[in-house]
Amino acid sequence: MHNTGQRSRFLITTTCFGLAFLYIPMVLLIIYSFNYSKLVPVWGGWSIRWYKVLFQSEDVWEAVALSLKVATVNACFATLLGTLAGLALVRFGSFKGRTLFSGMITAPLVMPEVITGLSLLLLFITLKELIGWPDKRGFTTITIAHITFSMAYVAVIIQSRLAGMSQDLEEAAQDLGAKPFRVMIDITMPLIAPGMLAGWLLAFTLSLDDLIIASFVSGPGATTMPMLIYSRVRLGLRPDINALATIIIVVVAIGIILAGWIMFRQQKRRELELAMSSEEA
Repeated sequence: MHNTGQRSRFLITTTCFGLAFLYIPMVLLIIYSFNYSKLVPVWGGWSIRWYKVLFQSEDVWEAVALSLKVATVNACFATLLGTLAGLALVRFGSFKGRTLFSGMITAPLVMPEVITGLSLLLLFITLKELIGWPDKRGFTTITIAHITFSMAYVAVIIQSRLAGMSQDLEEAAQDLGAKPFRVMIDITMPLIAPGMLAGWLLAFTLSLDDLIIASFVSGPGATTMPMLIYSRVRLGLRPDINALATIIIVVVAIGIILAGWIMFRQQKRRELELAMSSEEA
């Protein structure tokens, strides 16, 4: 009993230290975004001066808009393709080329981003020489590059979700005469909806955060938000970057809270439906 109490205190202590190590820098960043001083380490009093500077910076908002567009399109396509890949790996059993297909899905997870970015850059250069497309590197090439690695993460999430899910409802629907496509739309998709939402959010976040691959496949005039932040930080810390990071933290926090609330409601609704079906049976 004494050892159990010591283990519990140790786990709580290490968890608190880990969370503090993660979140205290974010809190400091938010505080210093309201610093009046132009020198980030020097506190000059509370002010929203750098938020005004940020909102007047057109190049920052162009980079933010590009990153948001890329992340949204990437998340939608990555979720669609990753869901189909996960369904194929779990529900279609053994098929010719399954091992190769599974390896190709998981390869982007372990491949260094530098190698991925360089290979995609060479691909786009070769395609331009052969067929004249893409005529320039920008939104399209960045989005395609992000989809190639984001869908792998979504496929893993959907695969794990399906692997731990009973097929009783799907088999019952098939016994009642439902076609496979109808079973997938009416039964499978609602059951894996939380996993799809988690995959969408993960793909969106990975795209919004990517710097290395986007640096390889972007061209002149196509600067994403991470590329802009990195280029400015290299020249020294700037308070307006702190303000931009604060806005991103707030938006992400709101998104996480909304996603958690939606997933919680879906889980409660599913539990209620299962309880009602059990009572009827």
